[in-house]
Amino acid sequence: MRNLGYFLFLLIFASGCTTNNRDQSHTFNEEKHQSNDVTIVEEVVFESEGVKLSGSMYIPKDARAAVVLVHGSDPVPRMTKLAQSLAKRDLLVLTYDKRGVGESGGVYVGPQVGTNNISVDNLTLLAKDASAAVDVVHGYDKELSIGLIGASQAGWIIPIAALNNQSVEFMVLFSSPTITTLEQLRFQFYTNGREDFWKTHTDEESREHTLNDPDRYDFKATDPKISLNSLSIPGLWLFGEQDIQVPVKMCIEQLNRMKAKGKPFEYVLFPSLGHNTNKAEPLDIAIQWIKQNNFSH
Repeated sequence: MRNLGYFLFLLIFASGCTTNNRDQSHTFNEEKHQSNDVTIVEEVVFESEGVKLSGSMYIPKDARAAVVLVHGSDPVPRMTKLAQSLAKRDLLVLTYDKRGVGESGGVYVGPQVGTNNISVDNLTLLAKDASAAVDVVHGYDKELSIGLIGASQAGWIIPIAALNNQSVEFMVLFSSPTITTLEQLRFQFYTNGREDFWKTHTDEESREHTLNDPDRYDFKATDPKISLNSLSIPGLWLFGEQDIQVPVKMCIEQLNRMKAKGKPFEYVLFPSLGHNTNKAEPLDIAIQWIKQNNFSH
């Protein structure tokens, strides 16, 4: 049975806003087509830091809220299946090809350890891309509450984007770190991809290693807690206890410290899951949390 931690279902969401107010900062493909899953799918092209990014917006008939999907570290194109699933649950969704991937311009920075994939500059740039996508949604419908949903590396990107874009009203993070980028690398090197890691190691051992092991790479760390401590929007984290990419219990401890200071952050822990928490039950909980929070204006 999952440990709900401090997870709370809040007020029933109610929003009757469906006005479409479009601006000129991006372009929409006027060729709309019907889908069996959602009312309309619109292809969008928008600009971020001098680069054109391409994506799709899934528009249900009666959207309750809107979300932008934020990528992890891999070269991920637009996340069509996830977008369709969310749209079927009355969420307007914008998903786009990651910078340098698919139809999007720019340069994709690879996930290999030791590259600048998790440099401050790259994470900040990807956060600007996510923020530009939020602006597209806000330009389409200025009344819908907008949130960011992402996994893994998105845990460093989403807080930066949310802090710098006042249109972001909530965030949902799957298997996302609250520790620094350097701490995450220490933990990742320690687990070394061993699926049985937690059968032979304790939380105390992993915490000691993550906090104190010498770094193999020399670069400035990104600490998501800096942005999170400045945010007041609700956030939900979904963790798998068997994760060998992120030290989950250490992240939960940090979330609890922020919660004790009044931050509206919640989490759900799934004892049997690992780093991949994009499963039916976590996704269902995330959707219910979005719809049952009072994100109406």
